[in-house]
Amino acid sequence: MKVRAITALFFVIVVLASIVLNGYVFTIFFVVLSSYCLNEFYRIIADETGRPNRLGGLVLGALSFGLYAAYCLGSLPVTYLLLIVPLTAAVFITSLYQKQAKPFADIAYTLLGVVYVILPFVSFFTLGFATTTAYDYRLPLGFMLILWGNDTGAYLVGRYFGRHRLFERISPKKTWEGLAGGVILALVASLVLAHYFPLLATWQWIGIALIISIFGTFGDLVESMLKRSQHVKDSGSVLPGHGGLLDRFDGLLLAAPAVVAFLKIVL
Repeated sequence: MKVRAITALFFVIVVLASIVLNGYVFTIFFVVLSSYCLNEFYRIIADETGRPNRLGGLVLGALSFGLYAAYCLGSLPVTYLLLIVPLTAAVFITSLYQKQAKPFADIAYTLLGVVYVILPFVSFFTLGFATTTAYDYRLPLGFMLILWGNDTGAYLVGRYFGRHRLFERISPKKTWEGLAGGVILALVASLVLAHYFPLLATWQWIGIALIISIFGTFGDLVESMLKRSQHVKDSGSVLPGHGGLLDRFDGLLLAAPAVVAFLKIVL
């Protein structure tokens, strides 16, 4: 338990620092983080039915993210984003030389990883530029605080008061009581953020909290489904007592794109 707490504290400090310092640190940290999560996904998904092109997928994901980040930071013209097209084509072309039994299964797994892991992190990155052309840390920071609040509320309430299973087939420990606890703490966090970060209206922060609670929970369940289908307990072991990085950001994978869609509609 002590190791788990120390790891969590160190992890939170590093993530918060990467968000708050400046746009370049934010970019580098999350490009590296998302690439590591993608590598964990490829390690989990690879089996006899298909083996993703790990190197090709990592290059495609990291460079695509990097190009988009450079554009957002004003360091690259928008036309350079077209380089993503030949990078994607390279995944197909590479399969011609690998002589795999099921090349299109390999291609599908490779591109699925980019869609499932990299695009959500790109969506999260976009939050830093959602209300201004220059980088603003407040929305990404608010997103993470609400997400962690939801996870903490769900864990504590579910552990001590959980009785009714939410999705026993996929995640036996999740309960409806835990879901309610997560939503309540996420809403509390959103009200605090609305007070200190008035770049959004209170109702918009509340909307973000509800979206993160719902889609974050489904994101957690989807990752659990992935691990259960592949007979894997954790996505990795980089975080002592916590498993892999993909385990820690599973809620973001569905929540971040949903929040970006919400903000595009209401702003």
